[in-house]
Amino acid sequence: MTGLEKWYGYMKSHDDAALWDLLDPDAVFESPVVHTPQRGRDITFKYLSSAGKVLGGAGFVYTGEWRSDAGAVLEFETEIDGIKLNGVDIIRFGDDGRITHFKVMVRPLKAINLLHRLMGEQLAK
Repeated sequence: MTGLEKWYGYMKSHDDAALWDLLDPDAVFESPVVHTPQRGRDITFKYLSSAGKVLGGAGFVYTGEWRSDAGAVLEFETEIDGIKLNGVDIIRFGDDGRITHFKVMVRPLKAINLLHRLMGEQLAK
């Protein structure tokens, strides 16, 4: 199973152990609202598992996929509190299939503001 297939599996199962195993120990996460990259498996895991809880509800769907030898760009859509979110996950994988870099970009501004608030609440738990 490729790293991308494992990512899709995680998004269906929300199995935290599977996510942990998928992350490289030196993984980097880039948030649409946090200025600096978050470095390391622990913080990347915290952000991605929190995002799964905030964004990964029944309405979440990937609508596009572009692959390269080293990664993928996945376009997604969802709706939260009546606000439609559209964004992309830009994922790079190491030779072992683990995620080495994960960047999220979201639009529109109203959605970014909502995501900022909800992620802040989730990360504070």
